[in-house]
Amino acid sequence: MVTGVDALDRRIIAALRLNGRATYAELGRTVGLSASSVHERVGKLEAAGVITGYHAVVDPSTVGLGVTALVGIHPTDTAESEEVADALADLPEVESCYAVAGDEAFVVKVRVATVDELEQTLGRLRRITGVARTRTTVVLSTRFEGRPNNRELDGA
Repeated sequence: MVTGVDALDRRIIAALRLNGRATYAELGRTVGLSASSVHERVGKLEAAGVITGYHAVVDPSTVGLGVTALVGIHPTDTAESEEVADALADLPEVESCYAVAGDEAFVVKVRVATVDELEQTLGRLRRITGVARTRTTVVLSTRFEGRPNNRELDGA
């Protein structure tokens, strides 16, 4: 837990994760504060780097990205993790990158339009210096994703 973030801040964060477009007045009603108090707290959370941004959630298939895969990246014995991570960040198809424990150094989420594009992307991943091999799991359907943990909003 981040130092300096109290229970009210966590409730504001939970409410924003549910609705990033909520007004300060709406947030205030949700957490029991005035709009100006919420505005001040949100500003402090942003300045402290707790809240790092706001974004629109888009259905990938509606923008032509109908294939999702999770790809485990197995490093070579001499791989430099930062160099591999930087190379992964250069691939626009890589939506998310997680450093993980185990045989794999990273697991990345890849979104592309077709299986042919996935094959091409996997080839580019395997050519990254420091990548020994990959292990790919193709996503058949997404039950839920990016769901906020809002136990704080519920008072748990």
